[in-house]
Amino acid sequence: MHYFCYLSQTLVTILFPTPSMSKGKEKEAAIPVMLSPATGSANPAASFSTLWAYLHPALEHIMKSPTNDPSGKAPSIDLGFYSGIHSACYNYFTAQSEAANATARILEPNSSSGTDLYERLDQYFADATRELLMGTPHDDSELIHYIVPCFNRYSVGAQSVNRLLNYVNRHYVKRAGDEDKGWLRLSDVLESVAKTITPDDTREKISKRLKEKRLDELRKWGYEEGGSSELLVAAEASAEAASPPGRIVSVMSLAHRRFRTEFIEPLLAVPKTKGNSKARHKIPKVPAGMRPSGPKGRLARGVKDLLESKDFDEQNRLYLATSLANSLRTVGVRADHPLRKKLDKFVASAAEGG
Repeated sequence: MHYFCYLSQTLVTILFPTPSMSKGKEKEAAIPVMLSPATGSANPAASFSTLWAYLHPALEHIMKSPTNDPSGKAPSIDLGFYSGIHSACYNYFTAQSEAANATARILEPNSSSGTDLYERLDQYFADATRELLMGTPHDDSELIHYIVPCFNRYSVGAQSVNRLLNYVNRHYVKRAGDEDKGWLRLSDVLESVAKTITPDDTREKISKRLKEKRLDELRKWGYEEGGSSELLVAAEASAEAASPPGRIVSVMSLAHRRFRTEFIEPLLAVPKTKGNSKARHKIPKVPAGMRPSGPKGRLARGVKDLLESKDFDEQNRLYLATSLANSLRTVGVRADHPLRKKLDKFVASAAEGG
């Protein structure tokens, strides 16, 4: 059974137990730790293909194995395998850097060691989220029940992969930020700052205004100057996930960005009317007062059902609404999006009333 099917049938039941469920139900067996694969004398860092072949099974286990871990942790891999991946990434990046320096990079001035691995990771997350999208239930009333545990499982896997591939963040992502290839680039802020810059401004003044622009962006994700480091990290992660594909962001934000572009955005989209105009004109027009006024996007319909249906008890309704609102923020759906505003308003209202 694929893990998203397992989620829809098992994890939702765990999150929303019914009175008929036995409290004494035995705990399901935990997913076994994945052992290090036998590589013989082969060096995983010898080439990109060997590195990916070594890494891919770990990604599949962490991201896709079904789990009922009560602590919410992703499935584990053997410590020796974990250390082996760290070493293989380090050796691969080191070898690439040395080769680039040896050739002086005259023919490929824009090449960057680690790009192949980073782009393959991006493709991996895109494929994984498309699989999740294919597993969505047809009934809109079941959609939110599917999305919440689905995203929670995907996100803990992404966080685990982010730790596993920390060297990618340290070596590749950090350098990309230093080279103005990160989530916020100089070109993004120059347009708004340029109007206030005068020929007499010093480099320090310009730099200060650029920092202010960055702070303005982070405020959109819940951070205020002087806030905690945890709040800053969370705000920057959301800002990274909201950035366009092609911007270099942390491995975790890369995964969350793909969840937005390949999963959330298709569910937000309003289907286009099919058929030619002549065929449509043959259908009798419905009087304005009789036309259904409900939302047209699938996710919007699911949220409407969640907030208005009488089939939910208030505790479960609030849990699902809060979880979905947090998920949308995490993957980079902006605060001014109508659906986020609707969910945030409901959650805030419930908090004030409760």
